[in-house]
Amino acid sequence: MTGRADRTNDTTGRRAAFARWKALGSRYALIPLRLFLGITFVYAGLDKLTDSAFFAADGSGSIGETMRAVRDSSAIPGLVDLALKSPAGFGYAIAFGELAVGIGTLIGLYARVAALGGALISLSLWLTVSWQVNPYYLGNDLAYLMAWLPLLLAGASELSADRLLADRRRRIS
Repeated sequence: MTGRADRTNDTTGRRAAFARWKALGSRYALIPLRLFLGITFVYAGLDKLTDSAFFAADGSGSIGETMRAVRDSSAIPGLVDLALKSPAGFGYAIAFGELAVGIGTLIGLYARVAALGGALISLSLWLTVSWQVNPYYLGNDLAYLMAWLPLLLAGASELSADRLLADRRRRIS
């Protein structure tokens, strides 16, 4: 009889341990995505800000040249035309936007707002720069847009400034 009780307790213990690991995994599941997107967007923003050719209206590697190259094949040529009115201004907006989104995502500060910003940047790039990529799944901007959605929906509940601020508000009230 003792052997059967030991097996039952062992099985119950393994199930409880599995349930704990599963709960822990669920709590921290979005952290690798936050790290990837945050680092990628910080890098993209810094890469643009340190590339003097990027902000030019024309020339190799410039935002102006890129926008003119994709204008006729984009889903929203009007957005491209708007960017072409001030290529440097548009380039700075994208670069600083990527930087802000990346930092907000990494530290988890206003994480849903950062995710919305990242999704909007990715959406605008998909509809302009990578719209003509065929088949669609080879364009990376659509994949980034989809990657932002879980963070937009769930926010950054673990290891985040948002969590620290929420805990502080609960302690104060």
